[in-house]
Amino acid sequence: MVVSVYVDGSGGPNGGYGFFVKETGESFYEKQPDITNNQAEYMAIISALKKFSDSDSDVIIYSDSKNTVSQLNHEFAINNEKLRELAREAWQLIGKFSNLTITWVPRKENLAGKMLGS
Repeated sequence: MVVSVYVDGSGGPNGGYGFFVKETGESFYEKQPDITNNQAEYMAIISALKKFSDSDSDVIIYSDSKNTVSQLNHEFAINNEKLRELAREAWQLIGKFSNLTITWVPRKENLAGKMLGS
């Protein structure tokens, strides 16, 4: 079975992050004021990784943040210490998966963005 998880986050005073599971319709959202957009994107991915870390399914995480996806896939360097900490947390969780893909999608195709109203 494949689980398709769409993540999204936004920064600023009304910041928050969350995910939407295409196959089940399950969603998660947490308000987190005063974070940056990049921090929110990482937190969204980390929340999805935590949720599915014990799953035997193939997990595909979709994010419309090209920067975050490229950093987690070791294609881009991370020049911000806070983001480096979040990436390390994500990589620890990623290590628990046998079948995980983190992939970029255009914003208009991000189901979480629609659900989260961002």
